[in-house]
Amino acid sequence: MRLSDKNIEQAATTESDPRWASIVARSASDDGTFFYSVRTTGVYCRPSCAARQARPENIRFHSTREDAENAGFRPCKRCKPDQPSLADQHAVMVTEACRLIEASPSAPTLEELAAHAGVSGFHLHRVFKAITGLTPRAYAAAHRGERVRQELGRAGSVTAAIYQSGYNSNGRFYGESRQVLGMTPTIYRAGGVDADIRFAVGECSLGSILVAQSELGVCAILLGEDPDALARNLQDRFPRATLIGGDAEFEQLVAQVVGFVEAPGLGLDLPLDVQGTAFQRRVWQALQEIPVGSTASYTEIAARIGSPKAVRAVAQACAANPLAVAIPCHRVVRNDGGLSGYRWGVERKRALLEREARRG
Repeated sequence: MRLSDKNIEQAATTESDPRWASIVARSASDDGTFFYSVRTTGVYCRPSCAARQARPENIRFHSTREDAENAGFRPCKRCKPDQPSLADQHAVMVTEACRLIEASPSAPTLEELAAHAGVSGFHLHRVFKAITGLTPRAYAAAHRGERVRQELGRAGSVTAAIYQSGYNSNGRFYGESRQVLGMTPTIYRAGGVDADIRFAVGECSLGSILVAQSELGVCAILLGEDPDALARNLQDRFPRATLIGGDAEFEQLVAQVVGFVEAPGLGLDLPLDVQGTAFQRRVWQALQEIPVGSTASYTEIAARIGSPKAVRAVAQACAANPLAVAIPCHRVVRNDGGLSGYRWGVERKRALLEREARRG
């Protein structure tokens, strides 16, 4: 076989490999999944390398950088494949910023966080939001809300809980309390006493569906077989709130949710009263960004929120989601695409995904 024929055959082999498309696209999302070497230069690169694209007949693929180095190739000086990828560096930076926020008695400023990371405030703000879906300030507020919910359950007084949670003044907290708790702190501490929550139960192809709404927005969407069990579930969440059966107008809201369940392409745009820990809110925000008809793995969600090792915690946050379909935890699957557990039953999860794939 002539040399040119060998080149043609090798080029065809390379171009038929799906990894070649990643190299052509300089796909940063594939960094770390494989490496490639260039025979003519003696270096190996990550898929996102910005160097001039090598000819396909000179490319060889490697599963790990150790494989590439054992084959005699040295790391590219431009993309530095022997060092953490830019995505990994960003994830570490954001994780450290989150830990600093969580460990500080009061919320650090953007400038303080940036100085700790050794980058500009603009850069940190952009990367932090891209990974977590929240700005550093919003993340700090969510974490402080989580702390105040914990302190209200154990502190000797509401005032003590407010200061122990990092608020510098009562006035500042009370100005935010309804956004943080969905109700005043005294009512929250008393299990929702005097809070009015309207609800109604409807029927859809997945069984019974309960929709509940506080003053701030929809606070629960529950699925099940037994309407009474759904109502008891709601009562357990707000043991001293006043539950008010919905009138005809409120039932139109239930009909809107049922309509979305039956035809996902319609979309669902409702004000939500989302109450959860800072971590849960980060996960739930990431879930809301999964398009109708698409899925993501628990590992992918963990990476998107800047906590790549928190796969189990992501699964727990999905299981704690009180807003079925509005926060689409049914779109999260195993790494192999298989269905895992679902708070309202795996068969409902399968039905929702099939419906969205067909009509999304």
